[in-house]
Amino acid sequence: MAGRERVVRMSVEQPLWRALTAYRVLTLVYAALLSGFGHTKYERPWVAVAYLACLAVWTLATLPRVANAASCTKRFLGLDLTVALAGILLTPLADFDAQSIDGPTLPSIWTAGSVLAFALKGGWRWAAFASTLVAVVNIIERGEPSEDTFHNVVLVWVASIAIGYVVEVARASERTLARALEIEAATRERERLARDIHDSVLQVLAMVQRRGTALGGEAAELGRMAGEQEVALRTLVSSGLVPTTRPSPDGADGGEDGTDTLDAARGDEGDLRALLAPHAGSRVSFAEPGAPVLLPADAARELAAAVSAALDNVRVHAGPDARAWILVEDEPDEVIVTVRDDGPGIPEGRLDQAEGEGRLGVALSIRGRLRDLGGTAELISVPGQGTEVELKVPKVSRGKAGTAR
Repeated sequence: MAGRERVVRMSVEQPLWRALTAYRVLTLVYAALLSGFGHTKYERPWVAVAYLACLAVWTLATLPRVANAASCTKRFLGLDLTVALAGILLTPLADFDAQSIDGPTLPSIWTAGSVLAFALKGGWRWAAFASTLVAVVNIIERGEPSEDTFHNVVLVWVASIAIGYVVEVARASERTLARALEIEAATRERERLARDIHDSVLQVLAMVQRRGTALGGEAAELGRMAGEQEVALRTLVSSGLVPTTRPSPDGADGGEDGTDTLDAARGDEGDLRALLAPHAGSRVSFAEPGAPVLLPADAARELAAAVSAALDNVRVHAGPDARAWILVEDEPDEVIVTVRDDGPGIPEGRLDQAEGEGRLGVALSIRGRLRDLGGTAELISVPGQGTEVELKVPKVSRGKAGTAR
């Protein structure tokens, strides 16, 4: 990208971690209320009170641990599951009838939160491991598997594995999206550099070739060499092998292309008329609104560069006697710039042929720039009746100019 594009993305699994944090607190309250309302059934109520007190301290003290995947370590997960399993095994010590009558364990559904933490951290395999341990301990606590115990175990097992699988899919999708964004950013930067090369180096080489051929002698040899280098450079540009980084002027790390310092000042608006006015001359007429045509500075510069590329095409392809007209229209939602000439026009299929030959003036210098700005470039040409290029840029650019750099 031009400058360093910084994209802040929230992990797609982060809402699940926040939900788990709330779940642990709510299920702690539920377990305490359940034991409080049924305290008369406990032969040793002090066991239930002591365990629930420890569970409350552990839950509240470890809330930061379940805030995200980074803080939820393997050691914490092991201790957390141990707390849940210990509560299940302590249930018969507090309630002597726990093995003969199906009822809630001391941690109750709080245990599922511990299993879900495994699912969010490590995916469905970790979830299967934790839920299996819970199933085994529940069977040990009951003495023998009952219908209710079986249902509860299967519910936790299926739910945790399903959530673990969803998390794995979400992470894979997030990685794919991040890679796609990186590829898109690299492609945009490559196209931008290709435009810069086309607007400077390739134009100079083409001019040297034409002038050298016209002068003849040693100049003709120089023109031939310039032509060879032009072809080689066009091939390099069109093949996508142009480097996407440039060192900063002082050799320091100034960002991906050494323009971070300049990009910091690119948030202002610019008057498009001031950028296009220098093109006016004896053969170029310029029609503008009476009021300033304001665009984000980046958008104004890129649009002016696209207009300059269109005028370069007029000079090169329409002949020395061709005239051109620039019309600027400031609409409520967009700016429209039209470049029209009275040249011979473009034969049908010529643009596709030029792009195939690596001559990317229209594809990159015009359409590529407008695409990056979220706008459009439409070229209308009738052989013998000239060419018209209509450039439209939205006032709020969705592309390059609107990107945080």
